Amino acid sequence: DVDECTLGLDECHPDAICQNTPKLYKCTCKVGYTGEGKKCEDIDECDNDFNGGCVHECFNIPGNYRCTCYDGFMLAHDGHNCLDTDECMFNNGGCQHVCVNTVGSYECRCKEGFFLSDNQHTCIHRSEEGMSCMNKDHGCAHICRETPKGGVACECRPGFELSKNQRSCILTCNHGNGGCQHTCDDADNGPICGCHPKYIMHVDGKTCLEREEAAVEISEGNTTSGADVDKRVKRRLLMETCAVNNGGCDRTCKDTSTGVHCSCPVGFTLQFDGKTCKDIDECQSNNGGCDHFCKNTVGSFDCSCRKGFKLLTDEKSCQDIDECSFERTCDHTCINHPGTFECTCNKGYALYGFTHCGDINECSINNGGCQQLCVNTLGDYECLCHSNFKLHWNKKDCVEIKGPLPDNMSPKVLLHCIKSGGSDRCFLSCSSDVQVFSGIQDAYSLTCGRSSQLKKKQQNTNASSWLAIKISVTFKLNEGKCSLKKTEMFQEGLEQMIPVMESFHYVNLTCSSGKKVHGALSRLTATRAIFITADFELETSRKEVTDTCDVRCARKKTEKRFRKTIRTLRKTVSRDQFRVRVSGMDHEVARKSLKLSEPQQSCGAGQMHVGNRCDLVSTGCFPCVRRDHADEEGQITCDSCPSPQNPGNQKLAGGHNQCSLGEYSPDGFKPCLPCPLGTYQPEAGRVSCFPCGGGLTTRHSGASLFQDCETKVQCSPGHFYNTTTHRCIRCTVGTYQPEFGQNYCISCPGNTTTDFDGSTNITQCKNRQCGGELGDYTGYIESPNYPGNYPANTECTWNINPPPKRRILIVVPEIFLPIEDECGDYLVMRKSSSSNSVTTYETCQTYERPIAFTSRSKKLWIQFKSNEGNSAKGFQVPYVTYDEDYQELIEDIVRDGRLYASENHQEILKDKKLIKALFDVLAHPQNYFKYTAQESREMFPRSFIRLLRSKVSRFLRPYK
Repeated sequence: DVDECTLGLDECHPDAICQNTPKLYKCTCKVGYTGEGKKCEDIDECDNDFNGGCVHECFNIPGNYRCTCYDGFMLAHDGHNCLDTDECMFNNGGCQHVCVNTVGSYECRCKEGFFLSDNQHTCIHRSEEGMSCMNKDHGCAHICRETPKGGVACECRPGFELSKNQRSCILTCNHGNGGCQHTCDDADNGPICGCHPKYIMHVDGKTCLEREEAAVEISEGNTTSGADVDKRVKRRLLMETCAVNNGGCDRTCKDTSTGVHCSCPVGFTLQFDGKTCKDIDECQSNNGGCDHFCKNTVGSFDCSCRKGFKLLTDEKSCQDIDECSFERTCDHTCINHPGTFECTCNKGYALYGFTHCGDINECSINNGGCQQLCVNTLGDYECLCHSNFKLHWNKKDCVEIKGPLPDNMSPKVLLHCIKSGGSDRCFLSCSSDVQVFSGIQDAYSLTCGRSSQLKKKQQNTNASSWLAIKISVTFKLNEGKCSLKKTEMFQEGLEQMIPVMESFHYVNLTCSSGKKVHGALSRLTATRAIFITADFELETSRKEVTDTCDVRCARKKTEKRFRKTIRTLRKTVSRDQFRVRVSGMDHEVARKSLKLSEPQQSCGAGQMHVGNRCDLVSTGCFPCVRRDHADEEGQITCDSCPSPQNPGNQKLAGGHNQCSLGEYSPDGFKPCLPCPLGTYQPEAGRVSCFPCGGGLTTRHSGASLFQDCETKVQCSPGHFYNTTTHRCIRCTVGTYQPEFGQNYCISCPGNTTTDFDGSTNITQCKNRQCGGELGDYTGYIESPNYPGNYPANTECTWNINPPPKRRILIVVPEIFLPIEDECGDYLVMRKSSSSNSVTTYETCQTYERPIAFTSRSKKLWIQFKSNEGNSAKGFQVPYVTYDEDYQELIEDIVRDGRLYASENHQEILKDKKLIKALFDVLAHPQNYFKYTAQESREMFPRSFIRLLRSKVSRFLRPYK
């Protein structure tokens, strides 16, 4: 016998079973299909009077069928009946006060003295006089709208209709299946409930009970042949059949040659009786496959993740949330860690409020360590000296200047010009504060004098800003090469005879080539366009200030005069008649051409290249005077001496030879002396020690801290020791001190301040500025100092005014307000600043569960207030404005408790990236097409997409 079935020689239908026989083979359609075997058609189990036994919806699938339930119901164990879901079991249904479960739905209620807001979840505390929506007795069952004439008009939530009295709302079958467990039909006075034929109505008129001996036979299809009917009748006489009471099976029943065969859907297991299905606790085995947490449910289970992780769309895996990919996470640098993140600040800035960076005022910390004056700058600071002193190489101490002082106590850079042979010749005389940098090939920068920027910071008069004039000029040479080369242009001593055309406080000359050529060609590009940029700083001539010409007028005159000077300079540079005089020697600013055969001379140690020759450092060439030095042969520039800001050069000058803490010497290098009694020095390489002050002494010489001074009292953190009164003084508002026994308080970073005096930690420094960005389409509001604790006694007001025909949707992901203050801190959103205007939202307590709601008014006035009591993290609340044509759809979504019922849905409303994507589409619906179907599936859980799809389908149904 040939087994046609095994060899694949049969002609059975793909949905038939092939059975070999001694002579041939036999085809039998599979269960759920009908036909003679060579042709099989799927039986539509739903296409009968009993809806496939499903009490709500029946879906036919190949060879089988599946029952599903309406929103607000869940499938019973038998796989056919639908039971009410108790939404109040999960997070109180999202209700702020009281949640009441109903068949197919639920409703929120408020405590005495409050009434339900339009969002149907939060409560508003108002009881104003007069007929307005802010009066808790406004009479509307659901939503209250104020009319232009001053009265009120009532509206109903989606799924309800306004009754004839214009106040009450009548339930329809569109909301929670009308409160019916099985079937619902709308009537004039509300829904009428019915039951599936296998069930009878309960006395409550809503729920259904199973008939004790229900034996409803499902009529056979017309396609069944007479012979098949005879066989089935015989079988029913002999044994059980699925046609009677589902064969006694809990869930799925199949007729087989040996009788009925019961089976259970995924999530259930068949018990020993062969009939009953029992829920499997999937969490018991391998944690249900969940990465983090597993929670068992009837017929299924739910996975969730730890804080800082998000559930992926496979609804099992957890992925770290990369907070650093969000906008505005950190002011400076963000470092992502598993489940969390960390913010760090650039040098010179301090972290406050967990994510923000503020400039450190180093001058508030022991005067920045400066011996005389300290000037704070953004991200840095600088020590300055009084007249007759100059700054030491350590950038902190001040050294007395010996010899005559220049005019006005400030060094001048002089420009001398003379006409010779019909053309001008000029040279710039740099007498002090000279520095040369030439790190890049064929480029250099030379500075003379000191910029007035720091001087300005010390002068508080507005006039000073008018005195300083800054002008930048660029000279172009068509050919040449940047080079400071010594030249003999003017004779020595001639300087006194050549008139001074202009004097400056500061000049910066920078020379660079027009284009960079790399590789082998670089040697051949000796002649090409070069640019010399000169930055000049000069002061308004005080001689110009008269009774008829004020400072502004004098400034203009000085600028006009200087423009003539620039024209002269431009001519002299282009004609190679301009020189720079340093240490009595003249230098070209550029050379016209370079002979390729000219050998480069190698300089010895202590020398540097100047033009084409090596000069000894000791002769006063460029910046290697006192401050700088050249250690290596062939060096074109000098290295800076070590400083606290540039410790890398300490090896060059023998940094290990510096004086240690608690020591000093005339130059800051060894040999050193210990600080005498009554003084201390907390830094290395210093030329003096700080006195304790107030006649205080130290326990021993060589003290390195103020705490070594024998004060009369020990000051605790939040205080500083006053050496005049010998008392502990509380740190003033805006300052703090974390240590014991200090003689100063540290200023709060940036624009932050403290709530009270006596602060002990930088965390008590808070930014009082109200946060947020208000746009026409999207935006957000933020409590001051968020995500750090907000300051005391603060008040913020925001106004959202959307464009015409747009409405506002708000999401509050979470809000932290201390409830122990008896509503001392609160957030309120209403139509206007008037206390009895329509209120959309108000709260004075922590609410970690997200909520979304639409504004009751077209525009919103939002206020946040805090008192002097406890503080908390506050809030960051995003909003979007959308086309008012979608009002009904948006309200239907945000008022549905299933939006908040599962933890996974709640996480969506807290996920900044997902909210941004949702808001992007709501604000501009055409942006929906930016996201592919695959992207959407990967962004949102299936349950969330199902919820939105059902809402959108219902909304669009009238237009189909």
